[in-house]
Amino acid sequence: MTWFPRSRLAALTVSAGLLLAGCGGAAAEEPAEGHDHGAVAQVEGPEDRYAGLDLPDPYQRPSFTLTGPDGQPYDFSAVTAGTPTLLFFGFTNCPDVCPTTMADVAVALRGVDPALAEQVQVVFVTTDPAFDTPEVLTEYLGRFDADLPTRFVGLTGTQEQIDQAQLATGVPVAEDSGRLHSSLLLLYGADDLAHVAFDAGNTSRDIAGDLGLVAGA
Repeated sequence: MTWFPRSRLAALTVSAGLLLAGCGGAAAEEPAEGHDHGAVAQVEGPEDRYAGLDLPDPYQRPSFTLTGPDGQPYDFSAVTAGTPTLLFFGFTNCPDVCPTTMADVAVALRGVDPALAEQVQVVFVTTDPAFDTPEVLTEYLGRFDADLPTRFVGLTGTQEQIDQAQLATGVPVAEDSGRLHSSLLLLYGADDLAHVAFDAGNTSRDIAGDLGLVAGA
């Protein structure tokens, strides 16, 4: 696995929506077709408000419908609107990035005020729908959220639906049967915008701190 080190220099920029993490492999950058949030986002911008990746050009909460844990349609925008929401694309057989990210989220939620933890929605969208059924996703996410007040939600669908969900979110479509996927964990606030995102250079403490900032905004 190739990690993405994060400089704290205000002048450093990255293509925030374009980070691809090869689970168990290398990293790459690809253009994100349909991404209308602006290609370049500044990391640790002039105000340096967040511990995560500051997004001066915020990402709009995306609109897509996939299959939820109960096998029924799950309208992401409608269900999560106006609530703090963490969104991540990955797959259950990922050996490193995905379980590390979900574990960091779980630790972060255990460290914040219980009232805040109860508000936060965590949504994991598979990039490997051929394997990740609703049952598989529920079992996988249950390894991380069993003691939390709000359970993580795993979404699947057809390959076309998942590709469209990634494009609507502003991350590149996963490649190599879903194994090469975005490493970004996006945090949306009550304004339905993501002003901050996290990658492998961030910690559970970063996530917890920024959840407090976003919830209090």
